[in-house]
Amino acid sequence: MNAVDPGVAHAQGLPAAALLDALPHPVVLIAPDGSIAQANSAAETFFRTSAAVLRRSHIDSFVPFGSPLLALIEQVRTRDSAVSEYRVDIGTPRTGVERIVDIYASPAEGSVVLMLQERTMAEKIDRQLTHRGAARTVTGLASMLAHEIKNPLSGIRGAAQLLETNVEDDDRALTRLICDEADRIVKLVDRMEVFSDERPIEREPVNIHVVLEHVKRLAQSGFARNVTFLEEYDPSLPPVYANRDQLIQVFLNLVKNAAEAIGHDAKHGEIMLSTAYRPGVRFSVQGSSNKVALPLEFGVRDNGPGVPPDILPHLFDPFVTTKPNGTGLGLALVAKIIGDHGGVIECDSQPGRTTFRVLMPAYSGDPNIEET
Repeated sequence: MNAVDPGVAHAQGLPAAALLDALPHPVVLIAPDGSIAQANSAAETFFRTSAAVLRRSHIDSFVPFGSPLLALIEQVRTRDSAVSEYRVDIGTPRTGVERIVDIYASPAEGSVVLMLQERTMAEKIDRQLTHRGAARTVTGLASMLAHEIKNPLSGIRGAAQLLETNVEDDDRALTRLICDEADRIVKLVDRMEVFSDERPIEREPVNIHVVLEHVKRLAQSGFARNVTFLEEYDPSLPPVYANRDQLIQVFLNLVKNAAEAIGHDAKHGEIMLSTAYRPGVRFSVQGSSNKVALPLEFGVRDNGPGVPPDILPHLFDPFVTTKPNGTGLGLALVAKIIGDHGGVIECDSQPGRTTFRVLMPAYSGDPNIEET
């Protein structure tokens, strides 16, 4: 008799519920009356509620009215065969504004088994790689501008200062204008030079809640003094392996954008700061055989008018801005910093609800690596 591998024997003895919980994708069993009979751990995370609550609910309470998912369930029952549907938006205010999924449905003795594969993460990674490519473009541009623009500007400013001593009072305002505009361009180039800084990041375990509290105090004492701050923190969150000052820069920029979107005169302006642990999402990166996990989610949400749909796909590109006097470099720098930390940033926006989500690796205890 052949010996049985202990690991195989153990796996064969696993109950069905344990096998379902081991899957990284949400799986739910829909009873004939439309109620949720069973749900795995990934489904709890996806629908943001417990399995006990799911089992007391109908599937139509978790998807938009008239969702294609409901028609797909009926189609499986009618045909008594498996059906797949790709790129279906089942997002709701309860589970998230935009949740694009591939749906795999199969009959099971009068019930229907649904497996959902979320597309959002893959698309986030694709867009993030685009953002990093745009940042590299700005890196080369910044290096060129530093030499080709700042040196001539220095000569122009010096000439204007010399002229200022020999002109009438009426013309002195013009020479002052030349100096001011030269200084403004130099400051813009200085901001762009940050992109060309390729030095290794000095990192340490950072408590993100300390960072967010610091950012909130700065905002409340200045540009966001008329805004109400709300908090939704996971107190058990592990530290993130990051540069504290750069994280402050990232979230100060995001909170400032949120406050400016709300407006100084807007009533009932709110900014929600949130943290959460989202296990189970891993993806491959070029140049590494390891899969990278981004379980830490940090959010900045505002109830402003939202980002115009035509701007949203390019929001992290350099020189893209919705502000009349903006440079369009703030969010590009944010994307570079998060990318340098191995993370991802994404924006979901609709009128009255704009959310910036930052996904980052957790600190593993080894100062040389993040959690993988």
